[in-house]
Amino acid sequence: MNVLVIGSGGREHAIIYKISQSPKVKKIYCAPGNAGIKDLAVCVDISVEDIEGLLKFAKENKIDLTIVGPEVPLVLGIVDEFQSNGLKIFGPNKECSRLEGSKAYTKEFLIRHNIPTAKYEEYTDFKKAEENIDKFGYPVVLKADGLAAGKGVVIPQAKEEAMVALEEMMKEKKFGQAGSKVVIEEYLTGIEASILCFVDGKTIIPMVSAQDYKKVYDKDRGPNTGGMGSYSPSFLDNEKFQEEIQKIILNPIIEGFKKDKLDFKGILFIGLMITNEGIKVLEFNVRFGDPETQAILPRLKTDLIDIIESIIGEKLDTQPILWKEEKTVCVVIASGGYPENYEKEKVIHGLDEIKDSIVFHAGTKEVDGEVLTNGGRVLGVMAYGKTVEEARERVYRDVSKISFEDMHYRKDIGKVITPA
Repeated sequence: MNVLVIGSGGREHAIIYKISQSPKVKKIYCAPGNAGIKDLAVCVDISVEDIEGLLKFAKENKIDLTIVGPEVPLVLGIVDEFQSNGLKIFGPNKECSRLEGSKAYTKEFLIRHNIPTAKYEEYTDFKKAEENIDKFGYPVVLKADGLAAGKGVVIPQAKEEAMVALEEMMKEKKFGQAGSKVVIEEYLTGIEASILCFVDGKTIIPMVSAQDYKKVYDKDRGPNTGGMGSYSPSFLDNEKFQEEIQKIILNPIIEGFKKDKLDFKGILFIGLMITNEGIKVLEFNVRFGDPETQAILPRLKTDLIDIIESIIGEKLDTQPILWKEEKTVCVVIASGGYPENYEKEKVIHGLDEIKDSIVFHAGTKEVDGEVLTNGGRVLGVMAYGKTVEEARERVYRDVSKISFEDMHYRKDIGKVITPA
């Protein structure tokens, strides 16, 4: 079959790496792709937001299956558009994608179906938000309601800081229209965890666990990012933990989808906080997480195409899903200044010296035979190991061989970070 993957990051590189191993796949295209993806797929210069252009390409190139990587095209309704044109596409429809497109919509879903989450209020009026900014004490969590590329969550430690963040979101439109509505939420103390699930509308099956690191600096310091690294499985993972997740989170979610008539087919990412009061849901994403995907998919033994087809055909409950015993660690290498201001087009050295790891390209491009930086998160370097510690040693050995001007990465990926 001919497959089109939409996106240009490390997540899409990992998806393409996995589907390229399938005997069912004849040719892979990626729109728009990057300097690493081009080794496995034909990159086509179409924006992820150009739904019309992507649809035209899929028709003209006889694409048998389209896999959507990022959230933006999903929220824009690419699945509905492709399906109405008789094309097979993997990802949730526009209605279901609101679970990522609106933080308030997700909170309402969680409360309605008695799924544990933090207390919150939502506001579209700046004055009212300002009056209630102290409601949950400090630190407090402020979320831009809409899509903000993983950066729309701020955790002010005091009122002055909270007011600055609120003004940036609602008045200065730092995150564009995403900040027209804000969610003010109680701050939860505990350990974060991520669960990625396959969902076919009737059945929800969790993948192996992973842990990611949102803060830009070691020991979970600095501003939030899209993710600075991940490892799998999470140290929190055990049989009791899995049973609890299934009972209080996954079962109510799938029942909630049925009650709300949400025909969710695709990947559901569930962000969790393990608190002293139990497990609580922080957020939903409606696609593969980044960088969790780079740690999880390399552990998948089953053909990913088989799983995707079983989801589209609502036969997930009959599809075996097998995983490798090996552990994985993925370290994100970022541009200096990320997630705020950073420069692009720095020449990347050392990629040909990597022996023990797989390098997933995120923000890269190739110019005149040289690989250059082209984003905030540039590379994800992933290694296997019999233990997480062994995978850590391997991956950091290879990370040390890569260099570009102002390169930055965390040095504690794969370690347990105790909350401050």
